[in-house]
Amino acid sequence: MIDPSDESEIEASRAPLLEHLIELRQRLIACALALVAGFILCFAFSSRIYILLLHPFETGAALLAAQHAKGVHHGPFDLLLALTGLRPTPPGVAPLHLVFTAPLEFFFTKVKLAVFGGIVVAFPVIAFQLYRFVAPGLYRRERAAFLPFLIASPILFAMGAALVYFVMLPFVLWFSLNQQIVGAGQVSVELLPKVSDYLDLVTTLLLAFGLCFQLPVVLSILGMAGLISADLLRRGRRYAIVGIFAVAAVVTPPDPISMISLGLPITLLFEVSIWCVALIEWRRGKTDRADAEEGDAQLPAA
Repeated sequence: MIDPSDESEIEASRAPLLEHLIELRQRLIACALALVAGFILCFAFSSRIYILLLHPFETGAALLAAQHAKGVHHGPFDLLLALTGLRPTPPGVAPLHLVFTAPLEFFFTKVKLAVFGGIVVAFPVIAFQLYRFVAPGLYRRERAAFLPFLIASPILFAMGAALVYFVMLPFVLWFSLNQQIVGAGQVSVELLPKVSDYLDLVTTLLLAFGLCFQLPVVLSILGMAGLISADLLRRGRRYAIVGIFAVAAVVTPPDPISMISLGLPITLLFEVSIWCVALIEWRRGKTDRADAEEGDAQLPAA
């Protein structure tokens, strides 16, 4: 049952189409200004941000140096602890060498980095403007349900990005560096990545993991809309797990560790999504029963 106060609040917020278009233009302008400000800020510090993104490369190179250090034994478990950040990476890594083969390649790489960083920096403003635009057309109960998703979405994205930055990228780069052929006489095959290729790898993995970590948000919204149910998710669990690992195999580098590193967290988040949808259904049923009891109480006695 709809609360009369909600109805009156929505009626009071009604406005002609022209006023809605004017408000939409103002909020789009605010979003565009936030994007421009974020771009300028990130471009001003693009070199430092790029160096910060090279930390996983340094970690992978340090692990390789520790693995081949003479007189020092590092077992697989030691390397795994260093890879996950639970143990400091060994010192003594050689300087990193990245190259660019076109005169303006690094400039445009910094522009792409600033665009990506500007979107990340401006996201709180964009999300706030979106909420303020749609909030007047929502009931109080819908607004209360909408806010948690605005908070959970960036948190889940940050969790996926952290998994990439601290675990996935160091392993991928350590694995890539292990493919080098060094010290084989006249033959030398060394990894010299281009600055643009490295940025593409980082941003692709960050976006892939960040978006995949939005699974609980997407399934919870679908559950609120009544398009899926917790029982449907439970019955489709085996197919979902196969699909999750298939997507993980596509969006990650071609090695089993990378696929498992993405597939296992997403599978766990799928299980969390089932509990979220079940909680939504329980609350909906509780509210419906309360509304039905209230409606029965308002009926005139026979």
